[in-house]
Amino acid sequence: MLKGAKTVIDFVMDILETVVFIGSIFIVVYLFILTPNQVKGASMEPNFHTGDYILTSRITYKFRKLERGDVVVLKSPKNPDIEYIKRIVGLPGDVLNIKDGDVFINNNLITEKYIAARTNLWEGGCIKDNVPYSIPTDEVFVMGDNRPRSSDSREFCSVPVQSLIGQVFYRYFPANVIGVISNPLPQSIR
Repeated sequence: MLKGAKTVIDFVMDILETVVFIGSIFIVVYLFILTPNQVKGASMEPNFHTGDYILTSRITYKFRKLERGDVVVLKSPKNPDIEYIKRIVGLPGDVLNIKDGDVFINNNLITEKYIAARTNLWEGGCIKDNVPYSIPTDEVFVMGDNRPRSSDSREFCSVPVQSLIGQVFYRYFPANVIGVISNPLPQSIR
């Protein structure tokens, strides 16, 4: 074999090895560490809009507990092929009560400055006005920030913690809102 041909083959093999290595790292990161998602729908307005691109950490809750106020991506309880973006409002063991549009957790009013409108209830939904709801162990109560336009736990009850894909921690598009997603609730409420 000619020396030049061997050099070209070695060069191509080095490139293929690099591509396979980088591809393997990408797949591991995508499947086990973080996932890019695109927001679809108005359920999280005014904080997230259709077309926003976000990163979801699949490992956050392996290192810390769930917190009220965290924004999460989860599998829809009605169709696991669909993913929702919602905010955790109630934790396992909490007692939630919605009375006249206000949300109470364990008899304490939650001040939610991030929501678009008062909390409405759906006829035939899981939650009734001024009727306490106990969140089962290993489940969370999630709601969208745009309460009138969100299909969430008010409709289908709390969801299993296992249905959470991960915590939304960063928005990378559009450019005017790029940044880390912080929890708006005071530490004492979380």
